[in-house]
Amino acid sequence: MSAAPQLASKPSLTLKRRLNARPEKVYAAWTDPAQIVRWFGPSQTLPASVRAELDVREGGRFRASFKTDDGEYHEVSGVYREVVPNEKLVFTWAWYTTPERESLVTVLIREDGDGAILTLTHEQFFDEAARDGHKRGWTGTLEKLERYLSKP
Repeated sequence: MSAAPQLASKPSLTLKRRLNARPEKVYAAWTDPAQIVRWFGPSQTLPASVRAELDVREGGRFRASFKTDDGEYHEVSGVYREVVPNEKLVFTWAWYTTPERESLVTVLIREDGDGAILTLTHEQFFDEAARDGHKRGWTGTLEKLERYLSKP
């Protein structure tokens, strides 16, 4: 088998977390605008700066924005491609500053005892630098989600 098809493929990343929350609670954290603004964004996000508009249905759009502690404004938007309550979200992902660089995010939520396993796959990155930046961002974001869900 030749290496050419591999070179043509775009970079992707997959992150997994075990969360101490039921799948319904994890899903709600991703789909309720009042909840997502409390945890979304990388670790350097200014807490009160997060805004979100979510139309969680296949074909529905979302937009989220936040400011980081370096004063930068970030805005991302996309379209929900697949919505399976308490189990799966698939949505496109494009930053306001680079709308032509659309990628795809899949969030899988699986029951695990009294908690859940969250698997986030982000694929079709423009290049490895974009993947690496998103890996840092998603890692901080998922750490914040884990803290948010561990609160009573």
